[in-house]
Amino acid sequence: MELSSQAVSRRCFITAVGFSAGAVLLGPRQLRAIDDKGIVPTMVRAAAGAKITARRLRRNISVLEGSGGNIAVLTGRDGKVLTDAGFAVSRSAISKALASINSDPVKHLINTHWHTDHTDGNEWLNAAGASIIAHENTRKHLSVATRVEGWSYTFPAAPAGAIPARVFAADHRLHLNDTAMILKYYTPAHTDSDISVNFTEADVIHVGDTWWNGVYPFIDYSTGGSIDGQIRAADANQAAVTGQTIVIPGHGSVGGKADLLEFRDMLVAVRESVSNLKKQGRSLDETIAAKPTAAYDAKWGQFLITPAAFTGLVYMGV
Repeated sequence: MELSSQAVSRRCFITAVGFSAGAVLLGPRQLRAIDDKGIVPTMVRAAAGAKITARRLRRNISVLEGSGGNIAVLTGRDGKVLTDAGFAVSRSAISKALASINSDPVKHLINTHWHTDHTDGNEWLNAAGASIIAHENTRKHLSVATRVEGWSYTFPAAPAGAIPARVFAADHRLHLNDTAMILKYYTPAHTDSDISVNFTEADVIHVGDTWWNGVYPFIDYSTGGSIDGQIRAADANQAAVTGQTIVIPGHGSVGGKADLLEFRDMLVAVRESVSNLKKQGRSLDETIAAKPTAAYDAKWGQFLITPAAFTGLVYMGV
C-alpha cells in the first residue's frame, strides 16, 4: 500500500510497526507478550509487579528506577520533591523506595509531560500532600479524553486530584530544599508538553522522554510529537549539559553528555535514511523491509519500540 507523504494511515501504521496484539514487549530483565488488550494494559500489568530501587546521585538528589518513567527525588526541609509519578499500581513499591531514602513527606510533584507512565501516580501523590506543577499542555491533555494512536488507546480524563494545579507556558523557577530548579519547555518534541527539570547546584537534569537511554524512543504524533521535534530536543539537551552533568532520562539508565550525543546522532542518521527511502517513493512496508535502522538495532532495538516500530514513527514525520 502506497502511503501519503503527509501522514501514514493510522490502521496501516499500527499494523505495520507491530503494535498489534501478539507483538513482543522486551523489558530490562524479562520478555512479556503484549496481551489482546494492547500495550497500555500490558505496561500497567508489568508495573504492578516491578521492583523499584532508589539510587543516590548527587547532593540531596536520588532517582527511583524500575517502573514507568524514572522518578527524581529531591529531599530536604521543604519535603520531598518528585519529578514524575510513575504508574499508580506501583504505589506500594514507590512508597517503600521513598521511605528507604528518608522519612521526609512528599510535598511537591513535577510532571515532565502528560503520558500515563509519568503521571498515573499523580492522584495518590496529591492525596498524600503533593502539589503538582507541569507545562500547560500536560494539564490540557490530562483534563480531557486523549487518544494516542501509536498505542491504539484513548486515555479518559484524569480525576481532579491528578490535574496539575500550577502550570506554565515557557520557563519556570522553583527554590526548594536549598536547591534552585529551572523548569524549561522544549517546544513540541516527544509530545507537545515536554519539559526538563534542572537542579542547578547539583548539576543534575531530568529530561523526561526527550531522551531514552539505549532504546528507540516512542514519539507521540497524536499530541504534537515528531522526529524533528525529538531531534531539536536532543540538540537542546546537548547544549544544556557539561561533561560533569548527571542526566536522568525518561527511560533507561542515568547517563551523561556522551550518551546524549550518541542518542542524538542515532536519531539524525535514522531520520536521514528513512527520509531518503521515502523520497524514492518507498511505501512504509518497503521502507521497513530496507532496514534503515540496522546499524543501531543491536543496542537500540531491544525494548518496547522495535526497529520496525521506530522506522514507522520516523516515516510518519519525514
